[in-house]
Amino acid sequence: MSRRDELLTVPQVLDELGGVSRRTFYRWRELGRAPVCIQLPNSELRVWRSDLLSWLDSRREAA
Repeated sequence: MSRRDELLTVPQVLDELGGVSRRTFYRWRELGRAPVCIQLPNSELRVWRSDLLSWLDSRREAA
């Protein structure tokens, strides 16, 4: 049974990433290295949990 996907706010994403700063996250976006974001009509950003997990998997390095 798969868990229902959910939209995360930027603070939730930062928390999931272990406290990465907002500035770092937006810098990653400028560089095209952040997870895929959705911009809402009020200009707030959201990230699907599944996109965050896929992005994290893509960053995994072979040990």
